[in-house]
Amino acid sequence: MAWQDDILGSDYQAATLPLGSDGEGEVVATLVRHRPPLTELVSPAAPAHGTDVLYLHGWSDYFFQTGLAEHWHGLGARFYALDLRKYGRSLREHQTPGFVADLATYDADIEAALAAMGHGENAERPSRRRLVLMGHSTGGLTLSLWVSRHPGRAHALVLNSPWLEFQAGGVGRAFITPLVQLGARVQPLGTLPQVDLGFYSRSVSSEFDGEWSYEPRWRPPRGFPPPRAWLNAVLEGHAAVAAGLGIEVPILTLLSARSTILPRWSEQMRHSDSVLVVNDIARAAVRLGTTVTVARIEGALHDVVLSAEAPREAAYAALTRWLRAYAP
Repeated sequence: MAWQDDILGSDYQAATLPLGSDGEGEVVATLVRHRPPLTELVSPAAPAHGTDVLYLHGWSDYFFQTGLAEHWHGLGARFYALDLRKYGRSLREHQTPGFVADLATYDADIEAALAAMGHGENAERPSRRRLVLMGHSTGGLTLSLWVSRHPGRAHALVLNSPWLEFQAGGVGRAFITPLVQLGARVQPLGTLPQVDLGFYSRSVSSEFDGEWSYEPRWRPPRGFPPPRAWLNAVLEGHAAVAAGLGIEVPILTLLSARSTILPRWSEQMRHSDSVLVVNDIARAAVRLGTTVTVARIEGALHDVVLSAEAPREAAYAALTRWLRAYAP
């Protein structure tokens, strides 16, 4: 595995992880690591000293949140992020963006990343460093399911607005699931109607009203068209969460204090989650495991670390307090 300079600058490196092939051809994932000067000069008293962090992005997304990496570094951790197959740095021209028919498919991506980090399941010399997994939105759902299926691998789980429940709630999910299952069987790559009106991108992107710059090919303003089989996989994940995952490691869930989901633009979307129903996510989060902390951040966006400065700093402060309390 060869590390090369990453698009984010001199403090970041990326490595391509071969994953074989699927029905669309060659598949890879991409591991990004944050390596600023004097990386190893960390105080033993730092709350994340001796910790490796692996971050997983959400739907129609990739890793570009450099402030998150820098915050983890300031806490003493080594920070890594994974662009899953068919996303971001890993997306190839012959692929349907983001497509999988089962979220467990990502086990191979995650295992390849962990092996590169020294946390591989079959490592001859297992790492003595702690492993914290962090996921945003669909990445939070994917990692929650992974931790449940792989007990003993991670020491803690941090979730940033995880997509743990369908926007119409459990009743709506039960109604729509048979229809989505049928469509997934008949036309797995067929796409569903585009319901993203671009309001979240308007809140985030510097091309509109936000403050963040990123690659629009990898994070389009209205998201990728969602394939039927992919949504079916997500709904299966939601059902598993609703039944309880039994995760035994400490879990932190960061959420906005409120949602604003409307068919028209509202200024409230600059200060709330315009993607998920956060109250439903908060209720679903407590079904994940035995020790779950839910931190509601006033003024936060769907990705809390892309919020305005005040809620962003409040989220980082909540993360730091939680680390000192639950992941010593």
